[in-house]
Amino acid sequence: MSDGVNRFLGDTPARVLIKLIIVSLVVGVVMSAFDWSPMDILYGIENFFRRIWNLGFGAIERFAGYFLLGAVVVIPCFILLRLLSYRR
Repeated sequence: MSDGVNRFLGDTPARVLIKLIIVSLVVGVVMSAFDWSPMDILYGIENFFRRIWNLGFGAIERFAGYFLLGAVVVIPCFILLRLLSYRR
């Protein structure tokens, strides 16, 4: 039973909890530095989908721009992380 939980979480529950606490603290500090709140994020998501609905096809172009902007950051990070984990 314990092996299944460890495999699902990727580590022991205590270590996962400690990692989540540390990451939550860092994200909280960053959000506080930018004066963001969880509601700001929810409102931003709501406004994004509302703009998509209101703009129609023009929003598809904006969505593609967001996608490409995110991909420029995410894809190199993914490749770097895979290369670093490949050594192990």
